[in-house]
Amino acid sequence: MRVLVTGGAGFIGSAVVRAADAAGHEVVNLDALTYAACLENVASVAQSGRYAFEHADIRDPGALARIFARHRPEAVIHLAAESHVDRSIDGPAAFVETNVTGTFNLLEAARTASEGAGRPAGFRFVHVSTDEVFGHLGPEGRFDEGTPYAPRSPYAATKAASDHLARAWGATWGLPVIVTNCSNNYGPFHFPEKLIPVVILNALHGRPIPVYGTGANVRDWLFVEDHARALLSVLEGGVPGRTYAIGGEAEARNIDIVRTICAILDRLRPEGAPHARLITFVADRPGHDLRYAIDPARIRTELGWRPEVTLAEGLERTVAWYLAHEAWWRPLLGRSGVGARLGTRGAA
Repeated sequence: MRVLVTGGAGFIGSAVVRAADAAGHEVVNLDALTYAACLENVASVAQSGRYAFEHADIRDPGALARIFARHRPEAVIHLAAESHVDRSIDGPAAFVETNVTGTFNLLEAARTASEGAGRPAGFRFVHVSTDEVFGHLGPEGRFDEGTPYAPRSPYAATKAASDHLARAWGATWGLPVIVTNCSNNYGPFHFPEKLIPVVILNALHGRPIPVYGTGANVRDWLFVEDHARALLSVLEGGVPGRTYAIGGEAEARNIDIVRTICAILDRLRPEGAPHARLITFVADRPGHDLRYAIDPARIRTELGWRPEVTLAEGLERTVAWYLAHEAWWRPLLGRSGVGARLGTRGAA
């Protein structure tokens, strides 16, 4: 299958590109190469005869039309998005432009191309979203495909809007859309502004490890390679018009994640131990959601997918990967906003 992956030079997108190539699919990687993208993430497949790269922005409808005409993809996995909650608080306009308008442009390009040239048999448009569109949970319960939307950040609101657009293009024009909502991803190639790489890199440099509030916020953690497998399962066997919730079934408080990483570093890089001494509690993020958790029963029952990497194993593998790949992460430390406290401009 010839698959167009948007955002394929990003963290999750590059994992999907690598997995799709390994599965024998032809891959067209469309990426604007904004601050969080790295072509090094897909260097392992760059010479594959099944791989092509298109430097383009989903905000540019003309570029999308040309790419669809040139490659005539048989499927789309749409991951291109602005995705950092803190950045959405400081600058929401970019999130509206990319996540909402960009998704509209991509849906229109897919619809126009498939109508004009005849939709390839089995064509599908997999729209990749987040559990953050559902708002937050109390101590009990989990999100599933029927949970009402209640986004609480500009990032979550723009992803919710893009989900609604994708479903509307399916209902109105018959575009074979499948929506996925995933929990927090982690693993190799994670851009160093999110929690887990921040903890690892600050600990390695002997710098304070910032923990928002009391660290009691709970997330459901999903190893990125497990997520890539799930998306390929949805691509190959998912039912158009359906939604699939993808979770790691690995809930943990942020403070426990931080302490676990510190303990791993104490073993693997004992100089500087105990690394937990660097933990520093800082002012909480405005509107910080308390808890997320996903019930992945549908994708498990219908498609036979379940996470293979436990949280303990995944954290160990992630820390070891960062220790072995300084040449990848060190140049990224100079990119805009990395290492700075963002997302403090919300309501008091």
